[in-house]
This record gives sequence, C-alpha cells and structure tokens, in this order.
Amino acid sequence: MITGDAAYIKKINRALIIKEIIKEGMISRADLSKATDLTRATISAQVADLLEEDLIVETQLEYTGVGRKPIMLSLNGQAGYALGIDIDYGRISFTLSDLLGNCITSSIQELSTTDYSEVLQVVIETIKQLKATYADSRYGIVGVVIAIHGLVGKDEIIHYVPRFKWHDIDLKSAIETECQMDVHLENNANLSAFAERIFVHHEANNLLSTTFHSGIGLGMMMKDDFFRGHDGFAGEIGHMIVVPDGKPCNCGNKGCWEKYASESSIFEYLSEEKKIPNLTYEHIQRMIDEGDAAVHKVMDRFIYYISIGINNLINMYNPDVLVLDSELLRIYPDSITKISNNLTSSISHYREITLSAMGKKSCVMGACALAIKKFLDVPILNLSYEISQQNKS
Repeated sequence: MITGDAAYIKKINRALIIKEIIKEGMISRADLSKATDLTRATISAQVADLLEEDLIVETQLEYTGVGRKPIMLSLNGQAGYALGIDIDYGRISFTLSDLLGNCITSSIQELSTTDYSEVLQVVIETIKQLKATYADSRYGIVGVVIAIHGLVGKDEIIHYVPRFKWHDIDLKSAIETECQMDVHLENNANLSAFAERIFVHHEANNLLSTTFHSGIGLGMMMKDDFFRGHDGFAGEIGHMIVVPDGKPCNCGNKGCWEKYASESSIFEYLSEEKKIPNLTYEHIQRMIDEGDAAVHKVMDRFIYYISIGINNLINMYNPDVLVLDSELLRIYPDSITKISNNLTSSISHYREITLSAMGKKSCVMGACALAIKKFLDVPILNLSYEISQQNKS
C-alpha cells in the first residue's frame, strides 16, 4: 500500500490514470478503475480534474444494448504540442508532435557552420516562430527536447560535441532565457532508444538501440529509464576496442568499433576503392543488386564486425531487444539473419534483434516523446507510430 503525503499520492494516482488512458486509447471510468486498482471515487475526482484541464476528452460511443451509453475517456492530443530538435552536423531537424506523438510538422534547416552562436540563433528563431504559430492551443508548446550528438552530462551541460568542437556549453539555459520555455537536452542515441521503447517495443523494459551512421552510438533503456552512467556519458560504445592495435581513431585509441562497423567507414573505403567521390546509398544498392563481389565482401566484413560488437553488448547488458539503425543493413539482403547466425555463444541471452522501423527519424521523435512524458509527468508512455510519419513534412 502506498502511504505518505496526500498530494504525493494524488500525483501518483494521476500518473497511473493518464498512463492507462494513453495505453488503451479510449477507456471507460469503470475499466480505468479495474486497470489501476483505484476506487471509482478516486477515478471520478481525478477525471473531473483532467477534464477541467482539457487534458482528456469524453466520447459517447454508439450503443444498442440496455442501459447507459458508455462514455469513453481519451487523451486530448490537441491540448498542446511537443517540439523535438536534432542538432546534427550540417543540418538541424525540427519536428512538432501533438500530445499523442503524432507528427504535426517537420522541417530541416541546412547548416553551413559549426559556430555555436550562429547555430543557437537558428534554433531560437525557429522555436519562437513555432511558439507563436501554436500559441492558440490550451498549453501551446509544452516543452522542447534537443538531441545532442555528443557528451551531455546529467546537469544537461554539453561537455563535448566532436564534429562541432563544442566544449562545456550551457545551451539549455541560453534557450530557456531567450524563449521562456521548458528545455531539456539529451544524447541523440538515448533519444533513439527512447523512441523505440515508446513507439514500437512497448513490452521491452530493457532495450538497446545502436546507430551506425557517422560513428556508432548506443542508447540504453534499463527498466524503462535511461542508463547514463556516473556522469551521464555511458553509451560511447563506438570506442570499444574490437581490433587490438588496429586502425587509429580520433579518440586516441586504436581499433575502435566505429572504425570497422560504422557506415562512414564503409563509405570511406568503397568511395576510395570504386573511385566515386560522392558515394550514396543508391550507388551501393545498385552494386549489391548487380552482384558486385567486392562490395558483397565489404558488406559481409561490415556484418562480421557489427556482430562482434553486438555479441559484447548482449553479454554486458542482457537486453530484451536490440534495435539496429543502419540504412546499409536495410539494403543488404538478410542482414539481421546473418548477424544472428554469427552470435554463437551459448551464454548470450536476448529476445530479439531487429532493424529500426523508425530509422533516423527515431532521434527527433524520441525528443518529442520525452517532452510529452515530462509534461504529463508519467513514468512511461506507450504511443503509436505510423510509418507514414517518417515522410511527413
């Protein structure tokens, strides 16, 4: 039994009710009472508050039976909006979702600079424009979450962004002061993992999401929360050494995983081998389809090194689900089966390895979901994601 301050208990009950309403989509007061083990009186009082706050709405279903028509409760998705921002090298992605995680609008602004003050100005101007555009809803933009491709401490200070050469920057305070909004910063790989848990893998309490793009990032959800490590820097898995005394890495070590199993390493190698300066996924897809033996050999080697790292992750974390985000793995036939076949250790235990259905969109959608979670003040969310959202702009 929960005991303690009445206001605290009320807050816990509210979170339970909101979580269940979101999970079910539509639910009656009676079913809500059964699902949460709360009394009907408690449900009635809490629902009255949520209705008054416009956070939920009532819908009367068509009913041909005897007795009252059932009145269903659902979250009011249009009561407010969440803004996710992904600051990546060369571009900034902005996505606005409603409170149910449905994408309302997305845009990408190309970046020709890494200068902090210039990037800050672009972000502030866009936030202000969106804030003004959506000010008519009950709560407007409820929060902003920004994805950082680098080290973000538990204090939400940016400690280092390799490709921007940013060190010890308080981006959060700068934006909050200028825009008068609630802003949070999180590592991009963590947000990808969060999106996979919230939108796709609802039953995975322990989930790893690995991205294989310019480097290798690892987001970890353990017992439905981020695993950040002592200072918040956990997940720099790309710098796990897989080849002792191997290729030199910018981090100062040799033989780091991302020097062998990141997409950028494959692009760099094939671009030089094939004498194609601006190599694209389409080029590689064509060579795979044409049966280019050299490209198939490179891809098999890519999968071999991915498998080494995945084997280590499984043994370290024993996850329910591992989600791999790589366009190269998507275009190479049977890539997941080939990786799974390489995992031959009898002590490795996991439930599922899968390719991300959200792709690169997972980062910014994870940012939106985290803003929603913080606004609703719930322990976890189960939202739905339509694949068509990936192309919405």
